[in-house]
Parts: sequence; structure tokens; C-alpha cells
Amino acid sequence: MFTGIIEGRGTVVRLENHQDSDSATLVLDTGAAGNTAAGLPLGGSIAVNGVCLTAVRIDGATVEVDVMGETLQRTTTGSLAAGGTVNLERCVPAGGRLDGHVVQGHVDGVGALLERENQGNWDRLRFSVPTALSRYIAEKGSIAVDGVSLTVTAVSLPQEPQQWFEVGLIPVTLANTGLGGKEVGGQVNLEVDVLAKYAERLLQFAVPATGTAAHVATDSDTEGARQ
Repeated sequence: MFTGIIEGRGTVVRLENHQDSDSATLVLDTGAAGNTAAGLPLGGSIAVNGVCLTAVRIDGATVEVDVMGETLQRTTTGSLAAGGTVNLERCVPAGGRLDGHVVQGHVDGVGALLERENQGNWDRLRFSVPTALSRYIAEKGSIAVDGVSLTVTAVSLPQEPQQWFEVGLIPVTLANTGLGGKEVGGQVNLEVDVLAKYAERLLQFAVPATGTAAHVATDSDTEGARQ
């Protein structure tokens, strides 16, 4: 479990794609701004650009993690290259402060930066969002963008062909996360509020007055109907 408060920046040493399986090994140098992995045990969790990954090898500030196919398909991890930088956060300890919001490190999809505009002492950023995820994003709600806990300041209307949301970044966020240098067109990992996803899932099992289970249409139902 994470909070979306980035603790440091790491550097990609290498990403090794395994030819015999749909997986990869990612090696990171976590010591660029203080060793973010200090005290991280083997098997411990670390969020890399918002993706919860497990440490399988630790050598000082160098951390190695395994990345499975599901993660490569749903996140930007597969596009990381040597020398690139990533946002890092250690898992929150029991009893620790929840400074951001509840972030699982389970990325729901990938968006892209559509616009950025300097507002003087802060920047306004607009990101695209997959249509299937847009219903979980609400104005003044929380979202994790590349692992950064942010407050949504504006959202697109449901009927708009391009779904989007906006956030405001203060100087400390611009300086201490990768979002400060993100260029228009750059991709980001998105994790929507887990409470919204669970609320929808519970509604799928709601029992109406007739005594039969109610069914809430999902994207998979719609896809099935088209086949």
C-alpha cells in the first residue's frame, strides 16, 4: 500500500526482456537523491512510476525487480530505457501518515499528456484517459499519475469523444517528480480511486425488490454484445 507521496527519483540501469517468456527484469539505481531503498527487504514492495513491484535482489542502492506480462501490457514499464528516471515510493508502514490517498500500485491504464500551461506559480496539466476509466474520475477526487497522488481539478463530459482530466501541480511536485519535465504526448500510468471501483463492483451484486440479482452493464458486456 502506498500514499502517492514520491520519496525520491531513481535511474533505470537496464530493462532486460526475457525472450522465452512474457516478462522482464528491471534494474534500478535508487540512490540518486538518497537511497530510497534503504531498509527495503527482499520481497518488499516499491512503487516505480506508480507500479507496485517486488524487490528480488538488492545490492546497496541497486534494486532488481521482476515484471510480468500483465504489468508490461497495462503500464509504461516496458518502454523504460537505461538512463531514464522514475518516481519511487516505499510501501507505507503500518501507522504511517496517509499524506496523499490510498494508492495500491495497481495501474488501471495508460494516459498521455495533452496540454500543459504555466499559471505563474503552478502548472495546469490535462491528460487523456481511456474511456473505460473516465467514469471513475471525479472533480476534486483523487488520482495517481505515475504514482503521484493528485487532486482532479476538471473532467471531460461523458459525451466527449476524447476523455480527459486536469490536475494542478505546485512547485514542489514539479521539482521532485517526473511530471515536472513531462512533455506533451508523454505517456503516464494511471490508477483511479479504488473506492470507486469497489462501489461499481458491489452494485453488480445488488439485489432488487424482485429478489433477483441486479446486473450493471460493464465494458465487457458491451464487447460481448458486439461479437
